Amino acid sequence: MTIPREGCLLRIFIGESDQWEGRPLYEAIVLKAREMHLAGATVLRGPMGFGANSRLHTVKILRLSEDLPMVIEIVDSRAKIDELLPHIEQMVKEGMITLERVEVIQYRGKQPQ
Repeated sequence: MTIPREGCLLRIFIGESDQWEGRPLYEAIVLKAREMHLAGATVLRGPMGFGANSRLHTVKILRLSEDLPMVIEIVDSRAKIDELLPHIEQMVKEGMITLERVEVIQYRGKQPQ
């Protein structure tokens, strides 16, 4: 698969405990992106953050937070991201979705030997 040099980065900010149809929301989003043949997706788990309600989510030594911040990043062409966006907007009930232009320098998998 190839993607154009001028691509888009879709970034989705949610909570770890957010759900979609009985599974973690971050998992559902990545699986939807894969099903739609996007170039790739990465989920990042943050040790601390807050969102629209200003409630602080953090990892503490003596307790585990139940809702740490999660960020899903997906890079592909603008057209492919535009196809995915309606699904994401339906799935994300609270959080933030951003989109920015990116320059793709390299995109390749492991080469067979």
